[in-house]
Amino acid sequence: MAEPSVVANADANRYEVRVDDQVAGFTEYKVVGDQVVFVHTEIDDGYAGQGLGKVLAAGALDDVVLRGRRIVPVCPFIAKFVVRNKDKYDDHVTWPKDVRDE
Repeated sequence: MAEPSVVANADANRYEVRVDDQVAGFTEYKVVGDQVVFVHTEIDDGYAGQGLGKVLAAGALDDVVLRGRRIVPVCPFIAKFVVRNKDKYDDHVTWPKDVRDE
């Protein structure tokens, strides 16, 4: 298996994690001003258990930070990833009230 890569697919409003040029998963977002609101993340069952969700989250969030935008983690998976990596992302996050209180 080749190294996974994370690709921004702006036309579909999502980031994709690809393995051997196949889409193995994605995280969907909405852009609201300077904020990127992550709404849903999914890894294909055939790629489950390989850590691709973490690769996808890191690649997507790093890209948002690089572009100078704010992360809004509505998706529970992305929210948990941000919390687990708060030293890296906390300065770049706008928390929705219902997510921050979990």
